[in-house]
Amino acid sequence: MGDQQRPFSYLKTSGNTALRELKEGVLVSRSLSGQTHEVELTERDRAILDFERSWWANDAPKDQQVQERFELSLTRYYQLLVELLDMPEAALYDPLVVRRLQRQRDRRRQARRSLMIDETVTPTGSTGDET
Repeated sequence: MGDQQRPFSYLKTSGNTALRELKEGVLVSRSLSGQTHEVELTERDRAILDFERSWWANDAPKDQQVQERFELSLTRYYQLLVELLDMPEAALYDPLVVRRLQRQRDRRRQARRSLMIDETVTPTGSTGDET
């Protein structure tokens, strides 16, 4: 989202509503009791989210772009990305990208679960032609 960051959002956490503001890349969280807590996305965290927004527009393969831009293996890159997807700060920084990636992750998980369920229901070695 860059310059068009959402100024605040309300999040429900364990029955309490908290106000969260993003100011200059720092997440400031205020509970109803008035306590504040700041969490900051690192520059690399923001760069990863920015990259995920537009990597496909480049002609180079994604793994090559990741290596050149972040000097990370694709495996390590995805480990960091998965951690980011569960951080509220990331959702405040770029909610559209984070939600899109969370939906993709959820669809893949569901597909794996369905595959595992199908494998446990179908006996091993069965061709389905038995009468």
